[in-house]
Amino acid sequence: MTETARYCLLIVVLAIVVATLFVLSLTVGPADVGPWQGLAGLFAADDSLIGLVMREIRLPRAILGLMIGATLGLSGAALQGYLRNPLAEPGLIGVSASASLGAVIAIYTGLSALMPLALPLMALGGALCAVLVVRLMAGADARPLSVILAGVAVSTFAGAMTSLALNLSPNPFAALEIMFWMLGSLADRSMTHVWLAAPFMVFGWLMLASLGRALDALTLGHETAASMGVDMKRVQRLAVIGTAASVGAATAVAGAIGFVGLVVPHLLRPLVGARPSRLLFASALGGAALLLAADILVRVVAPGRDLKLGVLTAVVGAPFFLVIVMRARRQIA
Repeated sequence: MTETARYCLLIVVLAIVVATLFVLSLTVGPADVGPWQGLAGLFAADDSLIGLVMREIRLPRAILGLMIGATLGLSGAALQGYLRNPLAEPGLIGVSASASLGAVIAIYTGLSALMPLALPLMALGGALCAVLVVRLMAGADARPLSVILAGVAVSTFAGAMTSLALNLSPNPFAALEIMFWMLGSLADRSMTHVWLAAPFMVFGWLMLASLGRALDALTLGHETAASMGVDMKRVQRLAVIGTAASVGAATAVAGAIGFVGLVVPHLLRPLVGARPSRLLFASALGGAALLLAADILVRVVAPGRDLKLGVLTAVVGAPFFLVIVMRARRQIA
């Protein structure tokens, strides 16, 4: 079987897995609703209780799981290709931390209580500020190292401000709400959240998907890619802004969900021939599958305890992170 045929087979398998998990996400939940009964209620024209549960609770959750997982997988693959760093993931350039800070400010000041959409809007504003600061600090040389250092600085500052808000919060309930939100979850999300995040995510997807040829060239090195006609400033702009738009929107509606963008590209890279352009779409599907599966497990493992999605992905991702570090040490040695 040729490499192209194997890649096409991988995409088909991943698409089937994502579709299966999406249907399972619609049919799994605390409500005592059978799978066929639930699917029938989803497409029913009446306002029955089952139909409301499916359309107002489960459908938004499943859609957001698919979209956010695809966002994290795609952005992780794009950043690892652009920065040529196997440990790169969306949080590396400070977008997730800054979006979280924006949401924390909304909770801390009480804006989220006055207007429900204030929280995701403030989180999007935080992500926008992060990308502006990173681009300003990284400068015009478009070097990946400059972007990494700028991202670490922004992420550290945002994390410090979030900790300060927790430390100075006069209301223990606000502090608890901040902590729960930062753990990440898809529970209690509505179609309003879907429509709010979707335009930013699609915009970011288009920018990141256009990087395929440039990322393939970057495997030969920064100078070689530039000599082949790759506009490195454009690549930096697309990678940073595309990640900020999509991941910022994901964080705005679901909180901080880590490790998906780190784990998925590493799992799929050997299956696509280590070609960054092919890894982008495969990682988007793989991220969607992983997050949908994790969200289903959250509902199955602890249905009454409100286990947070970000906690589960961290439990799975942290050991994988250690494996990557150990492999890197053996290669250096």
